[in-house]
Amino acid sequence: MTDTRNDYDPTAYNPEFGRHYLAPKHWGTWLAILLGIPLALSPNRFRVWIAKKAATYLVKKRRGSIYKAWYNLSICFPEKSDAERNAILHRCLTIAGAYLLGFASLSLRSRRWFQRNSVIHGIENLTQYTDNDEKVILLVPHTWAIDIGAILLASHGLPVVGFTNAQRNPLLDYLMHRQRVQYGGRIYDRSAGIKAFIKAIRQGYLGYYLPDQDHGPDNSVFVDFFATTKATLPGLGKLKKLCRAHVVPITSTYNIETGQYEVRILPAVTDIPSGDETQDARRMNQYIEEMLADDPAQYMWILKLFKTQPDGKDPYIGH
Repeated sequence: MTDTRNDYDPTAYNPEFGRHYLAPKHWGTWLAILLGIPLALSPNRFRVWIAKKAATYLVKKRRGSIYKAWYNLSICFPEKSDAERNAILHRCLTIAGAYLLGFASLSLRSRRWFQRNSVIHGIENLTQYTDNDEKVILLVPHTWAIDIGAILLASHGLPVVGFTNAQRNPLLDYLMHRQRVQYGGRIYDRSAGIKAFIKAIRQGYLGYYLPDQDHGPDNSVFVDFFATTKATLPGLGKLKKLCRAHVVPITSTYNIETGQYEVRILPAVTDIPSGDETQDARRMNQYIEEMLADDPAQYMWILKLFKTQPDGKDPYIGH
């Protein structure tokens, strides 16, 4: 794509700022933003210290999001002891806290700061295609720093297209959206359907494909995921064909030791499509497993990853 591209699409998700965001009902959000700015600009070590304290408290709880994370870890890693799973959960919550406390810095700091505090490993696995104007779909697992890959690539002139679900708080939703597209790119509401996504990829945008959430029984097949079975989207092979694109796995993580954002781009997928959508879905899950193998705590284990079950029972209900 060129620097003269026009990212605006009237059918895309384009929330706009309005005077109603200054109404009293939003004052609490503005106060939280003002209080959060010093934290976002504070040293990584301080944010990690706060996050560790919070994680120590939260990990003792087994309800709500913490229960979901514990349940997910227990069925994905049955070979690990409670102490080992507890350590993953504690590190997961620490990464989440430190990253989220500094999340606003992506808007408060400059492009130069962002790029200097980010590391891209394996960029050649992507540019070998983009340099030749070949289409690419990025296979992206739900790590805590999931937005980083899209924003960082856009800052280097490689904008992405993705989907979003609007946040309940419209003011925060507006601010998050502006941050996500500050260097370019397009975001569509999920209700827009897949056609707009495919069209943008064909126009040269990198498709930000996040297939690891539970999309219900009607849209999924049941295949292995770690040591259990998960309802999984089966359409990656078909999407690859429709877009005439390469599928490139990518992970975005936050290094709490260095305070840097790290993006890892792996060699393109070559065994999808195989001609069997169920087999493709399983292979896609294997790619996600491989991307998380070195540091599973980077993953959003709090998601309802296994809500859809063959027997129709939701394992998260009542917790």
